[in-house]
Amino acid sequence: MLSLSFTPFPNLESDRLLLRAVTVDDVNEVMELRGNPETMKFIPRPLVTSQEMAWEHIAMITEKIENNTGINWAITLKENPKLVGIIGHYRIQPENYRSEIGYMLLPEYHGKGIVSEAINRVLDYGFNVLNFHSVEAVVDPENQASIRVLEKNGFVKEAHFLENEFWDGKFWDSVVFSILKRNFKKGK
Repeated sequence: MLSLSFTPFPNLESDRLLLRAVTVDDVNEVMELRGNPETMKFIPRPLVTSQEMAWEHIAMITEKIENNTGINWAITLKENPKLVGIIGHYRIQPENYRSEIGYMLLPEYHGKGIVSEAINRVLDYGFNVLNFHSVEAVVDPENQASIRVLEKNGFVKEAHFLENEFWDGKFWDSVVFSILKRNFKKGK
């Protein structure tokens, strides 16, 4: 079984990005990200409508890191420390050497390859530092942009679960994509 430790916190870098810890200083950006109906359209979770809710979300991220049960990074551009998105291995199964990756980005940064660059760096860390065997991503089948990003990064469709999650008065489908360590190709 994997033994995980996220202390000290591992900042990650790529060509354009610095992935750093999410802190209380990011409260307004977390509120903007998790409170935006557009960014939350495919995520069956409540909209963040107050700073208090954003602080609770940051506290949950911090607690997972302190307990070594999950790790999320603030996505920032190297020339600007402002959080533009969040990415991480937020559901880790150490007994299966597997994690679930999740990510979101403010709409004004979509279409610039930022998520792909962040995914590649987070996969590299997951496979080569944490020693995961596989990483999965669970997406709404209507989230074509996310599906394209996953496929571009080497993920393959594993399963399509019909109406397996109930949220906000309706049943949602889930599609699981995954990538195995042996199929990962480190990019930029």
